Amino acid sequence: MKYYSLNHNAPKVSFQEAVIQGLATDKGLYFPETITPLAPAFFDAIEKLSNEEIAFEAIQQFVGDEIPESTLKQIIAETLCFDFPLVEVEKDIYSLELFHGPTMAFKDVGARFMSRCLGYFNKDNKDSKNTVLVATSGDTGGAVASGFLGVKGVEVIILYPSGKVSDIQERQLTTLGQNIKALEVDGVFDDCQDMVKKAFLDESLKHKNLTSANSINIARWLPQMFYFFFAYKVLKKQDKPLVFSCPSGNFGNVCAGIIAKKMGLPIEHFVAATNVNDTVPRFLENGIYDPKPSIATISNAMDVGNPSNFIRIQEMYDNDLEQFKKDFSSFTFSDAETLEAMKTIYNSDGYIAEPHGAVGYLGLKKELQNHPNAIGIFLETAHPIKFLDTVEPTLNVKLPIPTQIESVLGKEKVSVKIKTYEELKAFLA
Repeated sequence: MKYYSLNHNAPKVSFQEAVIQGLATDKGLYFPETITPLAPAFFDAIEKLSNEEIAFEAIQQFVGDEIPESTLKQIIAETLCFDFPLVEVEKDIYSLELFHGPTMAFKDVGARFMSRCLGYFNKDNKDSKNTVLVATSGDTGGAVASGFLGVKGVEVIILYPSGKVSDIQERQLTTLGQNIKALEVDGVFDDCQDMVKKAFLDESLKHKNLTSANSINIARWLPQMFYFFFAYKVLKKQDKPLVFSCPSGNFGNVCAGIIAKKMGLPIEHFVAATNVNDTVPRFLENGIYDPKPSIATISNAMDVGNPSNFIRIQEMYDNDLEQFKKDFSSFTFSDAETLEAMKTIYNSDGYIAEPHGAVGYLGLKKELQNHPNAIGIFLETAHPIKFLDTVEPTLNVKLPIPTQIESVLGKEKVSVKIKTYEELKAFLA
């Protein structure tokens, strides 16, 4: 498998090169040269397969022979060491819980997969190090920190916007030490992401062997397709169309879901549900892609003004907006609507959704008006405990502290404050 740049002005590269480089030399995101549909027999028998077997069949074509089959299966086993339960919260509406991993966020899957791929590629590299540079609006930082902690030959530097992540999220990325360092940026997530992209293209930093663990990196992004296969495996027997709603910031999850559909997974429709950072909903209305600076909300991991992965989605539909709209909708919701949805879900079923999942639920309810016979699934991307300052007073509940979170609460935060790209560059030098 070869990967090409979506800016179409850089050489094609192997899976290994794409993982290590993160971003192409022309600033473009990498994209697989082909997406081959899986055999119908795979879907016919999917309910008899384990999650690990499903994941191997799904990812194998994108890795090719660059990682031996036995090693790839081991990487997948270590990645998928937790459950992905579907919880029915209303008739024919399910929450797909992606938060049962070590940092209680969906990004544990991509971070664990990528860290182990990079570890494999580095296994014979005794001298030089890779530096993983990552921007986070919330959960990415903690998942990457956990996934890469102690990985030989890899240094991790996480940029996050000061005061714009929850206390628990901040502790998960600032307290681990070892090969993990946190930079607290005076700005918003887009400032962090812009600094990361600029560093990749800075010739004077070439010696740092920079790569990214944001969803711009194919090894972080592609495994996110697994969830959609797992949900289909459980719901297949109901023989109804499936509509998936993804709370969307950088659009990695919904983009991975569309890859799964292109591989033959029978998904009727996708919803990208956003908070007031509404670049994509506006684009679907007027055909103009007009990114704006991000606005802080209670669903902070989605506070993204210029979502990186949207260009990958456009590529899969040949930039044909009408073709795209047949499979995809995007809606925007306010904090007030999000809080009301959290109450509605809790009062109807006793289910505790955090703000991101609630935005996904709202998008799903809106789209299901067009699919009356469908089953709806919204992605619950993080454990409610990570947003207890919002969840507890809104629902008037007291959340028990899971062991994964308890382990970081007593640790001391260590971060370096920066304001400009020059300060980042000085830190890296």
